[in-house]
Amino acid sequence: MPGDTFGQSFRVTNWGESHGRAIGVVVEGIPPKIEIDEQFIISDLDRRKPGQSKITTSRKEADRVEILSGIEDGKTTGAPVAMMIMNQDGRSKDYDNLKSLFRPSHADFTYQAKYGIRSVAGGGRSSARVTAGTVAAGALAKIILKQFFRSEILAYVVKVKHLKTNLDPLKVTLKEVENNIVRCPDPLIAEKMIDLISKTKKRGDSVGGVIQGVVKNIPAGLGEPVFDKIEADLAKACLSINATKGFEIGSGFDGVELFGSEHNDAFAMDKKKVTTESNFSGGVQGGITNGMPILFKVAFKPTATILQKQKTLSKDKKIVDYQAKGRHDPCVLPRAVPIVEAMTAIVLCDHFLRQRGQVGSFTNV
Repeated sequence: MPGDTFGQSFRVTNWGESHGRAIGVVVEGIPPKIEIDEQFIISDLDRRKPGQSKITTSRKEADRVEILSGIEDGKTTGAPVAMMIMNQDGRSKDYDNLKSLFRPSHADFTYQAKYGIRSVAGGGRSSARVTAGTVAAGALAKIILKQFFRSEILAYVVKVKHLKTNLDPLKVTLKEVENNIVRCPDPLIAEKMIDLISKTKKRGDSVGGVIQGVVKNIPAGLGEPVFDKIEADLAKACLSINATKGFEIGSGFDGVELFGSEHNDAFAMDKKKVTTESNFSGGVQGGITNGMPILFKVAFKPTATILQKQKTLSKDKKIVDYQAKGRHDPCVLPRAVPIVEAMTAIVLCDHFLRQRGQVGSFTNV
């Protein structure tokens, strides 16, 4: 089956193309009588939308969501929730020169190889534009998790190219993340990141980086022990986001430098609550949450479409000169922050509803 649907109990089906009439999402499995704050959905979409600062694409989209079904009088009905966002500023003519070309490191060539046809304008389904629907679905998942567990899901830019912040992720707040246009909570490093991205944009080039994900107040017991481990589903979800190239949880790749005696998370008690002295596991053990904060990172490559002259491949299999046109993000990370949060919320909400359907509640230990 085509990979347009994610999740089992909380099922998210994403639809639409970058330059089509509209994009959107259908969410199935939401319990009835959940109070929904539409303004919260709008605020998350505003954090993702294009044209929000000097270091993002200049494409202008309001990204105003229209809820078509599943919510009445501010509460879910139990029916599928369908949401739609109209496209308003496509400028498809900017892509006319690509009808006979495949952009380097883009999905043009691979889509043509798979389907024998492709959407030239904006890349169609391969465009990050379609993640707006996913962010809307993720906002619903956040609302559900907050109502049941007071869960907090936060992501922020921890690295752009060589510039990195070393803040304690558990102390970072949403206000600090949203305090600057690059969404790095470290103001000194953020200023340097913004300067680097701005200079890179002027050269017609791009840069990549890393986003830190943090989840607080998730109970122990979510996940499956074999194929649907929490970290496996989080990795799949995050690596489904455009331009991602890496995922790690807890100690990640740095953990290989430790001995087992250093890496094991010793149990502790905090006011009758089971906890651990360290969190090298990143909140997940044996594929199941252990009640500690979930900590992970996602790596994003430099944006593939740049405005410098390059060599590329034509449809008649010749190497030719090519220079992109149009409006593109010189660094995808600031707008990817709410997308990472959304995919994280979708995974955790899906596992919560699966757990509730399988055993009804959590086993206290």
